[in-house]
Amino acid sequence: MTFSLVAMSRNGRYQAAATASCSLAVGNAVPAVAPGVGAVVTQAYTNKSFRHLALDRARKGVPPARILKELSGLDEGFAKRQVALITSAGTTAVHNGVDCSPWAGSLEGNHFVVLGNLLAGPAVVENMAEKLREPAQESGSVAGFARQLMSALLAGQKAGGDMRGQQSAALTIADNDAPDTSPPELLIDLRVDDAREPLVELENLLELWLVDHQSEPAETQVSSARRF
Repeated sequence: MTFSLVAMSRNGRYQAAATASCSLAVGNAVPAVAPGVGAVVTQAYTNKSFRHLALDRARKGVPPARILKELSGLDEGFAKRQVALITSAGTTAVHNGVDCSPWAGSLEGNHFVVLGNLLAGPAVVENMAEKLREPAQESGSVAGFARQLMSALLAGQKAGGDMRGQQSAALTIADNDAPDTSPPELLIDLRVDDAREPLVELENLLELWLVDHQSEPAETQVSSARRF
């Protein structure tokens, strides 16, 4: 019912989770990112507690594959879940439950995981992975990384995306130089909760964010503090 990704920039500075779905407010249920710790998405028959549990274990240095194994022991419905995790060290793991709604699957690459369920077909995750394997538009910058993630979501939608249609999307990026606080201090946290073309609107929001921040000094951009 959702297609998502977790990823880290190639210089290790930024990590992210991004998602799109034909469900209301997917950004409220699926992704979570903690600076210097990791990023996780939990979907299909979503167990939202996996976000806290996975990041807490990653914070303690537990490898992603072991984290997923531990989660399986805590959840009788694990066969219905999809979960992907990346740590600040760039290590990844993914679980595709055997009872996820077809088509369901995932691909892992260098510093990323793409996954989805109830999709139009495997081309959704294949197209997303292809975009994430390309050189970033602006190497080492948050702008280049964010635009690459956005292009991956758009590529997934172009391949059919969620077979039910579109409704919401979200993009979350953390700077690994930021402190690990609760709630997390995020660099980019953009959501479209209900729209006919949520990814188009999300892309517009991202470009507005980049324009708003392009003149700020680098030391200010480490913090997510805004002028309200």
